[in-house]
Amino acid sequence: MRALLQRVDRASVSVNNQIVGQIDRGLLILLGITHTDRAETVRFVVEKCANLRIFEDDYGKMNRSLLDTGGQALVVSQFTLYGDTQKGRRPSFVNAAPPELAQNLYEQFVESLKKMGITTQTGIFGAHMHVALVNNGPVTIMVESPTDNSTTQMV
Repeated sequence: MRALLQRVDRASVSVNNQIVGQIDRGLLILLGITHTDRAETVRFVVEKCANLRIFEDDYGKMNRSLLDTGGQALVVSQFTLYGDTQKGRRPSFVNAAPPELAQNLYEQFVESLKKMGITTQTGIFGAHMHVALVNNGPVTIMVESPTDNSTTQMV
């Protein structure tokens, strides 16, 4: 699983010119899911996203998390995070999970953030979306689950 985090002052996602999700200060999370992801993967990445200290404290140091700041999350499914550009000129998406698996894990991810008390908005899974954001910093961080889920213990 890959989560591209963008620290934002505000962000929104629209489908057919209608805003379907929007947040103020917090994280825009673009979420990519691969074939080997499972519930343990979701827990690992959710914990990282919620607790990663990428918000400034009173001294201007990145020392506070989304949970610490009471920030919001906007989660948008993004299978293109698994685009492979090593060969040719067109990305291959064979590493992206099939929609049935991806949608289930995406929904688990969103529900897990909500259960942590994080105000969470979403796009519409599988829809063509337009995302608008004001990146604060700019701060953009990639969070990835361990590559070998069978041998890596996840927190």
